[in-house]
This record gives sequence, structure tokens and C-alpha cells, in this order.
Amino acid sequence: MIEVRVAGTDADLEAWRSVRMAVLPDERAPTVDELRRSGANGELYVLAELDAALAGSGVAGRSTLEGMGFVAARVLPEARRRGVGSAILRTLAAHVEELGFTRAFASVVDPGARVFTERFGFREIGRQVEQVRALGDEPEPDIPDGVEIASLADRPELWRAAYDAVALDAFADLPVPSRAVVTRDEWESEWMTWPEGTFVALVVEEVIGCAGLLRDEDHPWRAEHSLTAVRRDWRGRGVASALKRTTIAQAARAGMRELYTWTQDGNAAMRRLNEHLGYVTRRECVNLEAPLPLRDLG
Repeated sequence: MIEVRVAGTDADLEAWRSVRMAVLPDERAPTVDELRRSGANGELYVLAELDAALAGSGVAGRSTLEGMGFVAARVLPEARRRGVGSAILRTLAAHVEELGFTRAFASVVDPGARVFTERFGFREIGRQVEQVRALGDEPEPDIPDGVEIASLADRPELWRAAYDAVALDAFADLPVPSRAVVTRDEWESEWMTWPEGTFVALVVEEVIGCAGLLRDEDHPWRAEHSLTAVRRDWRGRGVASALKRTTIAQAARAGMRELYTWTQDGNAAMRRLNEHLGYVTRRECVNLEAPLPLRDLG
């Protein structure tokens, strides 16, 4: 028997995290505190059990892409092809409909997951690549003349300023099917989790760029890049490179051995910068969209 239920307790959320780490071992899993904060903003976290044993998990909520909800169903390898994924996905889609959305967004890496989602009407709308860099002894960056780079550990008030000065235009410029929307609350609670690894670029106390790392609490030797962005009038002047090199140097000082980042198709400038800094492509992710309610096409 398959049961899908809300992950409500801390123990449930730890179980949810365990599924994510088993299915996506190369990516950081949100902490329980991060899951609690996201749940307070309308995201639904569920667990699936097969014959009373943990079999999978899922999450659904408002997508960063305007006008869409998002769904992510994950099933442990030993429980696949037994209806667990379908049960999770239907629960998640129903939640997104309750939020008022008529389209659902999903991202998949595994080819089998893509075949599964296409059964329910999902179709490709874009791709991203994951770029990875191994760390060693890293030099301090060269900073363009007139630019200062400050750590949020020293200047925490600058993160709010970075949202207005840099992030809003950066999200608007992302090459995605519909406008990317991140609220101020989400920016402050989800896009900056490690002040010592988050930096802003300043010119005479005006924020012109930002870059940060999301530390992996379960695997302290690695971190994921958060948004690296530069104000439009300062792009192409070495600021993004200086910011990214600053995060690389900080990660090395913190004893990390690996950094990774996801970059959209169409963002050629950031991919070239990453490649110039020594990042290599590890895998590709396919973004998909489906109309709601979902239809099982068999």
C-alpha cells in the first residue's frame, strides 16, 4: 500500500532530507530550518511510504518562474516502478492547483525521470548545465580599480541593498521562459545562508555586484554558488570575475574541496567565465512544463 502524507515533524523533515540526499547525492540538501522557513511561505513537503517503509518524498510550491508552480517528486531506487512517483506527483500537482496555478514546472537530470514526467504531459522548455570546480591553494583575486569587495559577515546590511541594486535586474535578465521572480523575503532568507561566503562589490558605497556560496551542512567540503550578478552598467569590466574569485578563495580558506553551480542555456557569458575560472561541466538538467490538471498519458 502507498501512503503520501505531509512531512510535519522534524523527524519527518529529516526523512525528507534523507531521500533527497539518496536521489541527488551531488547536491546540497536544505537544512530542517530552511525547510521550515520555506514551508511557512506555502511550500508543501510530503513523504511517501510503501508498505509502511519510506519510499520517496516531494515538494511543491510557487516557482521562481512567474505564473508557474513547481513540483519535485523523488523515489528511492528500490521503490521505483511501483506507483510511488505517480502518487507523489498527483499530490504535489493538487497543491499547486490549490495555490491558483494552471502550469507546473519540473526539473530532471535522470533520463528515466524525464520519461516519467512526460507521461503526465510535461514538455521541455529549457536546459541548464552543472559546472564544477575542484579547489586547491587559491590566490586572492585582482580587484578592478575603484571597486571594493565587502563580506556580508562585516556588512550584513548590504544584502538588502543588493536586492534593489543588482538582483532585481539580474533575475529579469535570466534567459528563462517566463520572468524570474524572487521576493525580498526569499532573497534574505534563502539566497544568503553563509555570510562569510557572501560578498558584494561596491563603488563609493554603491552596490554594483554580489556573489555568494550556499554551504553544504552535511558535506562541509563543498558548496553551491548562489547568484553571481553585476549591475548592468558595470558588466564586462571584471567585477563578476573578481567576485567569483573571491568566493573561490574564501571556500579554499574554509577547507572546501569543491564548488558547483547551475547555469542556464542562453547565459553564455557566465558559462564562459566559469570555464575561464576552471569549472568543468558535470551534467545537464532538463526543465519541463505541463498544464494543470495533470493528465496521465500512459
